[in-house]
Amino acid sequence: MQNPRLAGRYAKSLVVLAQEQNQLEAVYADMKYLQDVCKQSKDFTNLLRSPVIKGDIKEKVVAQIIGNKVSKLASSFIHLLVKKGRESTLPEIAGAVIEQYNEINNIHRVKLTTASPASDDLKATIISKVKADAGLQNVELETEVNEAIIGGFQLEYKGNLIDASIARDLRDIQKQFQKNIYIQNIR
Repeated sequence: MQNPRLAGRYAKSLVVLAQEQNQLEAVYADMKYLQDVCKQSKDFTNLLRSPVIKGDIKEKVVAQIIGNKVSKLASSFIHLLVKKGRESTLPEIAGAVIEQYNEINNIHRVKLTTASPASDDLKATIISKVKADAGLQNVELETEVNEAIIGGFQLEYKGNLIDASIARDLRDIQKQFQKNIYIQNIR
């Protein structure tokens, strides 16, 4: 069950503690690592969210997965979550920490979706266009490949979507044909 308010509160407490201990960069890297683990392994995410599996087993599995790959602060925080029974919100907390880090450092995330992998030149062009048009200095580009858009691209930023895909053009043409009364009367 997703609970963004709870995740935001836990994330804020971790970010504040990391700032006090001058470990914000390390905690950010740790949360990126955890987010990647959760995205790549649905089994791990299901384990965290399972009410059937006991907390001590979850703690052992989490300890084996994170091992020495995260900082002591992040490790202690994760073990505290498991101890308090809040491990199911770990993926959301990791995402919230990343969002708060980006807010603190004035980093703006932009998501580019293309039908085939984007070249480095295209990525650089998109970043420079977004920086120039939106007046931003720090832009982090996330890329995704989705063959369903057929061609073109989709650019998502702060809840706005610029859809310049062929799939959208085809949907628009289909709607125009459906609204054309002359074609419907021929049938």
